[in-house]
Amino acid sequence: MTEQLKNTPIEDFDWDAYEKGDAIGEKTREELVKTYDESLNTVKDKEVIEGTIIALNKREAVVNIDYKSDGIIPMNEFRYNPDLKVGDKVEVFIENQEDKKGQLILSHRKARAARSWDRVNEALEKDEIIKGFIKCRTKGGMIVDVFGIEAFLPGSQIDVRPIRDYDMFVGKTMEFKVVKINQEFKNVVVSHKALIEAELEQQKREIIAKLEKGQVLEGTVKNITSYGVFIDLGGVDGLIHITDLSWGRVSHPQEVVELDQKLNVVILDFDDEKKRIALGLKQLMPHPWEALDPELKVGDKVKGRVVVMADYGAFIEIAPGVEGLIHVSEMSWSQHLRSAQDFLKVGDEVEAVVLTLDREERKMSLGLKQLKNDPWEDIETKYPVGSQHTAKVRNFTNFGVFVEIEEGVDGLIHISDLSWVKKIKHPGEFTQIGAPIEVQVLEIDKENRRLSLGHKQLEENPWDVFETIFTQGSVHEGTIVEMVEKGAVIALPYGVEGFATPKHLVKEDGTQAQVDEKLNFKVIEFNKDSKRIILSHSRIFEDEAKAERNEARKAKRAATAAKRAEEAPVAAPAIEKTTFGDLEALAALKEKLSENK
Repeated sequence: MTEQLKNTPIEDFDWDAYEKGDAIGEKTREELVKTYDESLNTVKDKEVIEGTIIALNKREAVVNIDYKSDGIIPMNEFRYNPDLKVGDKVEVFIENQEDKKGQLILSHRKARAARSWDRVNEALEKDEIIKGFIKCRTKGGMIVDVFGIEAFLPGSQIDVRPIRDYDMFVGKTMEFKVVKINQEFKNVVVSHKALIEAELEQQKREIIAKLEKGQVLEGTVKNITSYGVFIDLGGVDGLIHITDLSWGRVSHPQEVVELDQKLNVVILDFDDEKKRIALGLKQLMPHPWEALDPELKVGDKVKGRVVVMADYGAFIEIAPGVEGLIHVSEMSWSQHLRSAQDFLKVGDEVEAVVLTLDREERKMSLGLKQLKNDPWEDIETKYPVGSQHTAKVRNFTNFGVFVEIEEGVDGLIHISDLSWVKKIKHPGEFTQIGAPIEVQVLEIDKENRRLSLGHKQLEENPWDVFETIFTQGSVHEGTIVEMVEKGAVIALPYGVEGFATPKHLVKEDGTQAQVDEKLNFKVIEFNKDSKRIILSHSRIFEDEAKAERNEARKAKRAATAAKRAEEAPVAAPAIEKTTFGDLEALAALKEKLSENK
């Protein structure tokens, strides 16, 4: 029965058409074409649609878009996606449905560009992980092809660890997150580090949860900075501060460790919230103070190297991790305030004496000056009172000059002991800092380590001679060198100076004497102890006039007396003479009191 069915002829088969080679009738052809056309996509030029990769080779990819023909796309348009394979869905841009050869022309690059800005904004909004192709290096990072847009990948966002070779990433396809978009300038910033950090965050929580203070772990040197070393503990980083690298002084961590070095570290502290882990390296080694010679004691001499300088002193390393301080006051017997840099510098090899030693506190103070004898121990023998020496001017004060005879032996020359003759207002008028000056020891103050010195004592006191020259009432030529509030300073012969009050500067014509005038002056007072000479110019002509008046009065009195002698009894002149004498004495006393006033 089956065979009969198979061989049953089609009653309406068009055998004529079959013989002509047209097995299907016209009506049926139209129906088939219509059915075929309806089964295909209706596409338009310049449209973006989705297609399927149906074939791949090194140069091109064949893409099916359910159209009557397939499209060919060059493989360089897919270089951002090295994992492309047959069956993958891709977006394509229809450039031409049919070229001169009847070929469908497609572009993947243009399809990406058409939707790139929307896609990149969507990726930022949804915190989506996207793929990008690293095209090249640029200043500060890399250029990444993302959806056909050139995005910037900062160097700090490539990995969680610092990158030393950027070129190794060029040409690679990696996953990224969009972290920033500048809508105005169409700038896109991506990060690969953000993906790694998200994965590491969970690892960090797990690792930190297992940490304990004092725990020793193995780590790898990840980064070296001026302040410390970052150690990778296998998913979480810790920091060894520079002070915890070695018991000794470390100028830079590179002196102790190097990149990628594996070493054991101890956990000193950690912070669950901030994920900070403080590590130590020196704590795994015994403290150098424990190995210090147990026989070392105060008074012993030690040798070391200057490792740190400060204004107040120098730190000397006598063994790795064992330091002592030489305070600036212990560097010299001199009492002058100076900086430690005047004596030592970093790197100097020195010998010093142990002054204090505290093993529990791990502190030691040293001294340099103790290597020399204290000059004040035999000061009376070396610098006895009356001895003469050459000193160096160190400092000035309003009342004198501080000098140094030798290191540690200081003295003061009072301003009054600088010169026998000159009236010195400030020591700077007489000498200068750093200049040598001859001195004589006047007094020794051993307790306060200070000498009283004199300079003028090296010469004989000229006032002994001046006393015989500038006697009271003597007249000398002088020049007014300075006018002051209470009078004038007058330069006299032999380099000595005198003083005159304003009323004694009045000239005979009634005018006042001025600076630089050369006049005769009478000595009205001489005081050797206070080295004071009081002068007067006006007294010269006043005394002359007074003498003339006195002579006239004497002559007049003599004439009067002679006349009265003739007229009066003998006793009267004697009484009158006594009266006149008394009056003359009183007048002289009054005049003297007036002058003293």
